[in-house]
Parts: sequence; structure tokens; C-alpha cells
Amino acid sequence: MHLFKRILCTLTGGILTGAAFTASVYYSKAKVNTEKYPVFGVDVSNYQGDIDWKTLESQDVSFAFIKATEGSGHVDESVRVNLERAEETGIIVSAYHFFSFDSPGETQAENFISAVSPDEIDMPPVVDIEYYADKRKHKPTKAEAEAILRPLLEELERYYGTKPIIYTTIPVYMRYVKEDFGEYPLWIRSVNFEPDLMDWKFWQYCDCGELEGYNGDEKYIDLNVYNGSEEEFIAEFGKRRKGNA
Repeated sequence: MHLFKRILCTLTGGILTGAAFTASVYYSKAKVNTEKYPVFGVDVSNYQGDIDWKTLESQDVSFAFIKATEGSGHVDESVRVNLERAEETGIIVSAYHFFSFDSPGETQAENFISAVSPDEIDMPPVVDIEYYADKRKHKPTKAEAEAILRPLLEELERYYGTKPIIYTTIPVYMRYVKEDFGEYPLWIRSVNFEPDLMDWKFWQYCDCGELEGYNGDEKYIDLNVYNGSEEEFIAEFGKRRKGNA
């Protein structure tokens, strides 16, 4: 998900251990209380290459977010195989769409809907909104972003029957999400500290994790936790796809 992942991975260092996380080695300043946040997961895209989902599951991965689409025309080339193989495991999954500031929300929604069926995911769909290319320097206005993001979110909610999760960084959250889209479940990226001043559902605490079970050009994998207990996680999401009830 992140343009500067390789740079960040060379600048920070640390090792996480814990009952649910014993297989993960990561390089991040954020420290995770594994007793407080025992439910551990990943997010993946084509960059992780061929993924052995059963191997991921064996490392206490409870959930995964799979990249599906980007903008109005791009489909991740691994989304189909990742969704199909993940379904053979007990990993609870969703799929995410990388938001574009440069195309209409309606056509972005169509792109995602055409790639991901409601019965292929257990959790709500995700919209990943962050700066890319020159957007950090030339930031779109709040009105410009809302004009694209709102119809995208509303169409996904109508089609999937649930409010989408918004994934974002803290600067983007403060500029575009907090005031106008605060009612949506939040998946926040914060690799330096726990984001305890906001109400989050998922926390991406590391973008430099290393697990076994994938062979892509990208050696790292993003690591996340759920804000709650294992019982709360299962009660909220569970396995609701066909054949996994």
C-alpha cells in the first residue's frame, strides 16, 4: 500500500514477540500489546506474489485484506487467486480498493464491484485513501475529495449491504475523513505509535513484516491487529461466505 515502504524499513528496527505473533519479524517503532490486541492479520497484493494461504494461517493470521482494484480501471492481477485460495482456510478476509483522486467515485465503485462478489468476503469492503504521486505536495481540497469519495462509499454500501471500512494514514484521516466520514469503520496506519486518540477498528502497525508463505518481489508484508478480543472479532465478522458457515 505504501510508496515509501522500502525506505522506512531501512530506517527503523525492532522485533515483536507474542503468542499470536511468534512468526513475525518486523521493523517498526510501534509496540503492540498482544494481550490487548490478540487478533492478528495481514494485507496483501500482487507484490507478495504467489501466496500459500495455509502457511499464513499456520502463523496465527486470523484475517487478511486483499487488494482488488485501483481507480476506475485497474484490477490487481492476483485478486482472483488470492480470494479463491483464502476461502480454503479459516482466515477471515475482505478486499480493498485503492482510491483515486483523479476519477469519478461511481466508476471506481463499478470497478470494485465487478472484481469482488459479496459472497467472496467476510468483512466489509475497504476503501484505501492515501496520498500518491504528487498529491502530498498538491493536496486536493476537501470538497474535491468528498465529491469522489462519497458516491464511491455509498455505492459500495448499497451493493454489499454494509458500511465500507476506510483505510487511511493519520494526515489523510485528519484532512478528509475525520469530520465528513467519521461514521465509517476505520483502519488506520500508524507505524510509529499506537493511534489511541481515535476510534479505530483495525490498526496497521507495521509495513515491514516478514512471514513465511509468499514469494513475491516484495519481501515484506503489512501487519495489523483488530481492536478487540478474539470473541468480539468472531462475533462481529465470523465466517459468512458460502461453505464456511
